[in-house]
Order: sequence, then C-alpha cells, then structure tokens
Amino acid sequence: MNDARVTAVRSVELGVRDLAAAAEFYGGVWNLDPVAERNGSRYFRGTGAEHHILALHERGEPALIRVNFAAPDRRSVDGVHARLGALGLADIGEPGELSSPGGGYGFAFSDGEGRKLAVSSDVATHADAAEAPDRPRKISHCVLNAADMEASIAVFTEGLGFTVIDRTGHLCFLCCGPDHHSIALGHGDAPTLHHIAFEMTDLDSVMRGAGRMRDAGYPIEWGVGRHGPGANVFSYFLGPDDFIIEYTAEVEQVDDSYPKRSAEYWANLNPPGWTDRWGVSGPPSERMQAAQMKIGFA
Repeated sequence: MNDARVTAVRSVELGVRDLAAAAEFYGGVWNLDPVAERNGSRYFRGTGAEHHILALHERGEPALIRVNFAAPDRRSVDGVHARLGALGLADIGEPGELSSPGGGYGFAFSDGEGRKLAVSSDVATHADAAEAPDRPRKISHCVLNAADMEASIAVFTEGLGFTVIDRTGHLCFLCCGPDHHSIALGHGDAPTLHHIAFEMTDLDSVMRGAGRMRDAGYPIEWGVGRHGPGANVFSYFLGPDDFIIEYTAEVEQVDDSYPKRSAEYWANLNPPGWTDRWGVSGPPSERMQAAQMKIGFA
C-alpha cells in the first residue's frame, strides 16, 4: 500500500497586477520578510523555517498561480506522484530537481478542475526561525472553491493523502498533519480561491496584526472571532487585487482520536445568527463576499 502523503502547505504563488505595490504591502504591511528575487518575481518568508511562504509574479490579471505542498522526503514525493498518476490526471510533471528559490525535489501538476498544485521535499530552510509577536510564521491553510466537490476531494484524499476531518453545509475540511485543516474546499461555480490564512503566534498576535492593518488603511472584513471547525481565531482582510487574506492562530491540533463531525453538528453548535463561536463578530463584509470567488487559477 502506498502511504505517501503531503504534510503541510509549503507556500502559495500569486499573480498580481502591480508587483512593486504588492511586494511593498506583503513586506511592509502584512509583515513578511523578502528572501529572494528571481526573474522579476519576489519571494517572502515568515518567521518559521520554511524558505519562503509567498511568491509574487506580475500578471495582467490577478490569479492564484499555484499552491505548493511539503512532503517529508524524496521517497514521499515519488509516492505521491504515483498516487496522483493512478487517478488518471492528464497533466502531471515528472519529479526532479527544482530550480526555484530554495531548490529541492518535486513536481507540479494540474487537478481535474484546473488547479495548479505542486509537491516538494528537501527545500532549503532557515536556521533562525523564531516566534514574533505580530508576524506570520507560516501558511496555515488555503480555502479553495470547487465546482465538482467530490472529484476535488478525491484528488486531495486519494492523490495527496489528506483526510476529511469535518464538514459543514458549505465547506469540507481536509487534514494532512496535526493542524485541524490545511485545505478546505467550498462549493462554487468554478475552481477559485476563497482565502489564504497566515498563522500568527496567538490571539494577541492576531490582534496586533489587525491593529497594524487598520492603521495602514485596511479594515477588518470579518472578525475578530473564533471559528467552529478548527477553533482558530480569525481576522480577514482584502489585500492588493482583492486577495482575501487571513491572520489566524490557535488552530486545533488533532490526531486519529478526533471525532469527525457532520454539517448537522456544526449547524446546531451556535445560537441562530452567530458567525463565530464567541458571538461577537458580524458576518463577512459585502466587499469580502464579492471577492471570495473572483480569483481564479492562472
């Protein structure tokens, strides 16, 4: 049995219309560190060991170019490649040495709905990883909209080795490590991006980040609150090109004993009208609701 699987979201790659402005935002306001520049693209790290967690590429229209996943080693990369091949996907590259910043070993592929994804191991890391009170340390998760929910779930579970951990009426949460979810899939008309979540150290860090964003002219679009599935603290914003980005913290840690819960469970957890477990956050803003299905894959 092939038990190879990915273990986390390593990084995301975005296509932006104004590269200089986007780089200034993610470095100066969102509080990531620039770590590399190659062929006009910019790469940013968090406070964790990952070489980079965000790449920006200039494009004519905003797009989610790719989501990159981490695998433990080369054998796992090859094993995941074999699992994906068994699904009959038409566009899968061969594993090999990577030339992108940080290097490593991996491959890229497109799933049945046209999402661009990649798997890698042996990427360079930073030795100076350290917590900071108001800076992101890693990509916590991505939420992607799916036109064909069950086929999309199959790619992540049968191909990449994720486990369905929870379901709500709209979302399917997928786990590949101790974090409650690293990917969630939502019902949509097309394979688009809902949001990207950047993990902060704790609630205080989320609040500090929210205050910094507000001071820079970026209002909170949803939050601050605490989610049901995952129990994570959240605060959502619209960045350049209307990418929905989230500061999050305190994501629930799970193992095989976690009681996977149904949509009915989560629907009945909170009193009517609540949009978070504290009951203090209103619904997402109209701006966020308009943006949550507009960014497609390149």
